[in-house]
Amino acid sequence: MISSILIFAIAFLSLIALMIIHEFGHFIIAKKFGVRVDEFGIGYPPRLFGKKIGETIYSINWLPLGAFVRIYGEEGGVDDYRSFMNLKIWQRVLIVIGGVAAFWIAAIIIFSVVFAMGTDLPVGDQDVQGLTNVQVKVVAISQNSPASQAGLKIADTIKDIKVGSLDPSTGSGQVIKINKIADFQKITGDNKGKEITITIDRNGKVFDVNLTPRVNPPADQGAVGVGLERMATLIKKTSWYMAPIQGTIYTWQTTVNALAGLYSVLINLIGGKGTPEGASFAGPLGITVFLANAASYGIGFFLYFIGMICVFIAIFNLFPIPALDGGKLVFLLIEKIKGKPVSVKVEQGITMIFFIILIALSLFITIKFDIPRFTDFLKSSLQR
Repeated sequence: MISSILIFAIAFLSLIALMIIHEFGHFIIAKKFGVRVDEFGIGYPPRLFGKKIGETIYSINWLPLGAFVRIYGEEGGVDDYRSFMNLKIWQRVLIVIGGVAAFWIAAIIIFSVVFAMGTDLPVGDQDVQGLTNVQVKVVAISQNSPASQAGLKIADTIKDIKVGSLDPSTGSGQVIKINKIADFQKITGDNKGKEITITIDRNGKVFDVNLTPRVNPPADQGAVGVGLERMATLIKKTSWYMAPIQGTIYTWQTTVNALAGLYSVLINLIGGKGTPEGASFAGPLGITVFLANAASYGIGFFLYFIGMICVFIAIFNLFPIPALDGGKLVFLLIEKIKGKPVSVKVEQGITMIFFIILIALSLFITIKFDIPRFTDFLKSSLQR
């Protein structure tokens, strides 16, 4: 339980770190163009404490839900040579997209680390050609279950299962290699109440454990009380000097695939086909749960998942929605076409409306989708 809470805390802090990186992108470009930055804050007000260094206040705030940067004159109505509005449009565009670019830069760095390490990724039970190092790994263990009593641990790899007597004189019994989760489920289901022997690999050490699958297991636990994931080496370890190249290529490929997937979803929604099967919404709490679960598969997959989040949040921030960076770019485009900025009152009013809509949508997603995920995470943690 304590380890699960620690993992969840690390996952949450990782998400906050991404928000800090995003705001730092705006911050550093604004400073580069000589714009006054009034405050760079971690978390949202009320302020816990802050220190003014030069002309900028660096603050830590009570609500740990992200970060922010207050750029002088960004909201308009300020006629000053050091204000945001005094810059040329192309300079303001760069400041706006600086935060989005920071996500892609972070993704490149993270994926580069992943390629330098090499990592196994979940592949499911489907048959896919070219998979290497396929393993069925333990990712969760229920408390007081046959798995916990037998001494199985998270990250163990299940090699095979021996059922029946292996006495060569009788010819009975068999050894079944485990390549899929379904194989494990079928064998343990067929042998409820009978002792079986599981061969596991724990950090290169191979040994056997004996256990008896339960005839009447608790709900959602299974006969053995173990959570499994099928993994394969999809990202092979590469040299340190090639890792940044591979990381950059992979970031590009992920972005293209994400845009293609988004296009497909939009076409389906417009055509009345709904969202793809298995697709679901997630807010900050849900993403944190996903990150915490990803940590169960190892540091490589945890970093990989953070890299994926960077790409998806970058794309989301470019949506032409007021209150997002993409919405700010729309207002700058209108200013370029009209030859004068949109009225401060109009821009702030529209932005506030969409901000309220986004907050309401976030609350809805949190209540309907994220809280049940978090509850399941807590239940799973208590069972480990």
